[in-house]
Amino acid sequence: MKTVGKRKQPAITYAASGALLAEGARFNDEMHGLPTGAVTFLPKGVYFFKRHEDANRQQQEWLTRGMALIAQQRRSDGTAK
Repeated sequence: MKTVGKRKQPAITYAASGALLAEGARFNDEMHGLPTGAVTFLPKGVYFFKRHEDANRQQQEWLTRGMALIAQQRRSDGTAK
């Protein structure tokens, strides 16, 4: 197994900390801000690439397809701006 980076675990304390509560709330907000499978247009699965360029190319292709699909749907719904 390959380890990438290190993360410090916060100490477990008896009393609640306002700073840790705020940090948890920020983390929760960031998690909700991440794109879902419906937003990224990438099919579920595990992909292996030999080069970063190959991975970027596939991501751009799927994003382009997704953007074209949204544009087509908006055009047919009459909501295009």
